[in-house]
Amino acid sequence: MSLVWTLIAGFLYAEIALVLLLVLPVLTPYRWNRFFKSKFLSMLGQQAHIYFLLIMGILVIFLLEAIREMRKYSGLQQSNEVHLNVEMQHSMKLFRAQRNFYISGFAIFLALVIRRLVNLICTQANLMAQSEASFKQAQSATAAARSLLENKNTEKAKEAGEDTTLIELSRLRRRVQGLTARVS
Repeated sequence: MSLVWTLIAGFLYAEIALVLLLVLPVLTPYRWNRFFKSKFLSMLGQQAHIYFLLIMGILVIFLLEAIREMRKYSGLQQSNEVHLNVEMQHSMKLFRAQRNFYISGFAIFLALVIRRLVNLICTQANLMAQSEASFKQAQSATAAARSLLENKNTEKAKEAGEDTTLIELSRLRRRVQGLTARVS
């Protein structure tokens, strides 16, 4: 394998490791989001779109090169004049072209998957923060509503209590008047 294809294969292996790291529950979405929003990655993030397009362009060029090589070596003419040695060399070159095609194709696919995973993790972290804030807001609203209901109930009880005390007070006054009228 040439140096270029070794680098592309290494890039593919690094992508596989990164996908596994993102998919497995190693870090919470909050921590991933903080990591993605760090100063270093935010500096890279300003040019990330350019880097992504550059990497995708390079991988597409090597994918097209692998397709060209596959077409070149798959058109081997079957004749009696072709020696076994030449046929083996063509088969070996065809195998290498197919291997390079799969390496570059999977590298392109995983680059797209990684980009989508990062976006989904950031969105999940934002949604979790929003739901937590909404839950806390709902709890505080529930507590405020309960305290208002309790205040209303105590006011009604006080009003009802004042009404009963007024009734009792007027009843006691009539009784006192009745008793004082008897005494006098």
